[in-house]
Amino acid sequence: MQFLDEDLYEAIKNYIPKVSEYVNSHGGGITLLGVKNGVVYITLTGACGGCSMSLMTTKMVVQRKLRELLHPALEVVNVDGTPENELPQDLYKGPQQEEKKEEETPEEKHGMIENIKHIVGL
Repeated sequence: MQFLDEDLYEAIKNYIPKVSEYVNSHGGGITLLGVKNGVVYITLTGACGGCSMSLMTTKMVVQRKLRELLHPALEVVNVDGTPENELPQDLYKGPQQEEKKEEETPEEKHGMIENIKHIVGL
C-alpha cells in the first residue's frame, strides 16, 4: 500500500463514524488508536469490547468496510490485550494524541463480562 501513515490516519478518522454504525447498534464503539505501516489499530469499546465475536466484528465489519472505502489490502487490528494484537510503540496516533503527555494513564476499558460483574457487585 502506498499511503503515508499520517494520510491513512486522517482518512480512517473521517470514515470511523460511517463504519461504526453496526458496532453502535450493538451497544459498542470504535476507537482509532493509530496507524503503522498501513495497518490500522483500533479498539472496540462498550458491549463490543469484551464480546467473543470481536475478532469477527473487526474483520468482517470494520476491515471489510474500510477496504471498500479506502483500499482492498487494508488491514485492521483490534488491540484487545492478546499478545498477537499488541499496539506497536511507534505508531502514528494523530496530531492531537502525539501532543499528549506520556505519563497520562489511559482510561480503563471493560468488556461486557466485567461490566456485568460490576453491575451485580462481583
